[in-house]
Amino acid sequence: MPLAFMAMIALGTAMLMLPWATVGAGGAPFLTALFTATSAVCVTGLVVVDTPSYWSTFGQVVVMGLFQAGGFGIMTSATLLGLLVAGRLNLGTRLVAQAETKSGLGDVTSVIRVAVVTTLAVELVATAALSSRLYFGYGLAWGDALWHGLFQAVSAFNSAGFSTWSDSLVRFAGDPVFIVPIALAVLLGGLGFPVMYDLRRHSFAFARWSLHSKMTVAGSAVLVAAAALGIGLYEWNNPATLGALDVTAKLNSVMFQSVAARTAGFSTIDMAATTIETQAINWVLMFIGGGSASTAGGIRITTFFLLGFVVWAEVSGQRDTVAFGRRIPEQSLRLAVTVVLMALTLVAMGTLALLSVTDFALKDVLFEAISASFTVGLSTGITAQMPPAGQSILVALMFVGRVGLVTVVTAVALRGHTRLYRYPEERPIVG
Repeated sequence: MPLAFMAMIALGTAMLMLPWATVGAGGAPFLTALFTATSAVCVTGLVVVDTPSYWSTFGQVVVMGLFQAGGFGIMTSATLLGLLVAGRLNLGTRLVAQAETKSGLGDVTSVIRVAVVTTLAVELVATAALSSRLYFGYGLAWGDALWHGLFQAVSAFNSAGFSTWSDSLVRFAGDPVFIVPIALAVLLGGLGFPVMYDLRRHSFAFARWSLHSKMTVAGSAVLVAAAALGIGLYEWNNPATLGALDVTAKLNSVMFQSVAARTAGFSTIDMAATTIETQAINWVLMFIGGGSASTAGGIRITTFFLLGFVVWAEVSGQRDTVAFGRRIPEQSLRLAVTVVLMALTLVAMGTLALLSVTDFALKDVLFEAISASFTVGLSTGITAQMPPAGQSILVALMFVGRVGLVTVVTAVALRGHTRLYRYPEERPIVG
């Protein structure tokens, strides 16, 4: 899996260095092309150059192709290609696809088919809605409206955060007709392919959903509501963000940021101008991320809420950890703890490394490190101002955040074995 992502990044870097990939004369420098390709393949959205003014139409098409492939999954894409060519999957291909889609071995083919249909359907519907709004509401030529709509739709569903406008979506803060389709695409893309597969089989019969689907959907609803309340509370009267907008634009922006902050990288407000409280809320949201086997990043919703159920079981004196009437196996709980500790370590190391090569404030560096590590793409505007060493660190964080955690956790799960003996028990002091 890491080699496949590296190969795609290398290909994207080479294509973005071509002379006709940029607006100006000559191709992009190596680091600029590498950073952009990594950000696209890892569906992050951090940029060191202005996408609409720096990249030509060809360059933007390359970027869109990279985050489409990266969001759908490099190995899932390869598996789909093999399925189309050979008509079946061998065991090795199934195992690789299983790691990326988080599905059962027998469900791999079905999950991938659902993923393809869902991806195309959501992107086409979102493209139609956005293009129509740009054509009829803003007077863009039909070709321009279609291009902008398609780019934003694909970027939204794949949680990429790239935009064909320099201010992201700030200009559309007061337009719910344009913002809502993007928010819905982001939300659906962040649920994950296993949830989509469950919805296809059982529709909206909540009781028949798998535990994973229940936790992902319910957890997403809780996080969106809590984030909207927090962001609205701290930004409603902030003159640099929501304070100058009318009520409709305020509600629209609060709704959108509560959805996008966990994964998408889009923004309808200037993140650098937000209060420190709002930035802290975004730290938490970016850290949690979206659903497993989705286009989102983070430690994932199920991981976060699993630990919440563990805490509840402990404080309530229960022997087993139970969620929605199901007992959680110990292996899942240990994996959740492993993921969280690895994620915290990655953020800490990334923040320290960035602090050592830049002069930016800790809050800005921490924001950037979390955004890169969990492939979110939100920024306080310091990415392009970083020295080459800082941008190289961000490249590493994006790659490890997108590929590293998934690979390590999958390897740990596959290597699990039963030891034929147990050591004597002794309890250390906790707390």
